[in-house]
Amino acid sequence: MDLKQYVTTVENWPKEGITFRDITTIMDNGSAYKYATDQIVEYAKEVGAEIVVGPEARGFIIGCPVAYALEIGFAPVRKPGKLPREVISADYGLEYGKDTLTMHHDAIKPGQKVLICDDLLATGGTVEATVRLVEQLGGQVVGCAFLIELLELNGRAKLGDLAIKTLIQY
Repeated sequence: MDLKQYVTTVENWPKEGITFRDITTIMDNGSAYKYATDQIVEYAKEVGAEIVVGPEARGFIIGCPVAYALEIGFAPVRKPGKLPREVISADYGLEYGKDTLTMHHDAIKPGQKVLICDDLLATGGTVEATVRLVEQLGGQVVGCAFLIELLELNGRAKLGDLAIKTLIQY
């Protein structure tokens, strides 16, 4: 299935000069969403994932159905103040400033094999911070999976030699 045909391109959103790739038109098509999920499920099996981790909010949309299909857990990564128990945190750079991600301090067991899922690999800042959180807890990132990769932003450079699966590239 050619998933690109299910992505809607929105020019000049959220601001002038930005080309936004809208995945909601994959999600609202049952067969396209299932196909995308199934592709990531197969990848998760290949890398031996024992738990899925996803940064909010679109990482939940991608990662939760993968975890469900594999009957393994899902651990959310969220902005500060959104998780109710003790957390660890990691800062990451934005174009102008920084942001922070958090994860429950007991979300990952030492040695656990982790697949990180998100909708988009762009600059790599969010997933790099997510990798640091997983590693801080003793987890082993065995792969990262994304619906879309924006090649010109070279997010792979921040991820070193991590295994990466993308379903669509622009």
